[in-house]
Amino acid sequence: MKRLVHFFRRPVFVQAWTLPVWLLLGFAKIGIYTVSFRRLLPHLGMSAGVAPWVPLLSDEGENRARQISEVVRMASRFTPWESNCFPQAIVSRLLLGLYGIDYCLFFGVRRGKGQEPFDAHAWIAAGRIAVVGGRSFRKYTVVGIFAAPGLADELAFSQTR
Repeated sequence: MKRLVHFFRRPVFVQAWTLPVWLLLGFAKIGIYTVSFRRLLPHLGMSAGVAPWVPLLSDEGENRARQISEVVRMASRFTPWESNCFPQAIVSRLLLGLYGIDYCLFFGVRRGKGQEPFDAHAWIAAGRIAVVGGRSFRKYTVVGIFAAPGLADELAFSQTR
């Protein structure tokens, strides 16, 4: 009962998107296992090298990114499957793209602990908001960045000048 009361105190955006995001997390997880990474890449955004940078957003864009972060994190806690960083990043990217919010999706690696030779992580930043995956720049070495399509075009244009 407590969780239900807490749910209805959340913004309408979060309430409306909770079930669709929960379903999208499931589809993302299935896609990760059934579709090759190479075929998934074009849907993540435009490749933007490996130098970390984060797009600036308006206050309205940051508020929407914060709400997307809240709904994805909340829905991922209630999935019967593991909704780790990668499915969360895919779903967040879809919602950010749907609302026209500039983002960067980062892939990083670090030396693993124990039996694992390395540890991989995905996270999304939009303005000052760590949408999913936390603030991972210090913990992981960035090996790939995918930016919102409009941002990648601007970056390519500014680098040719």
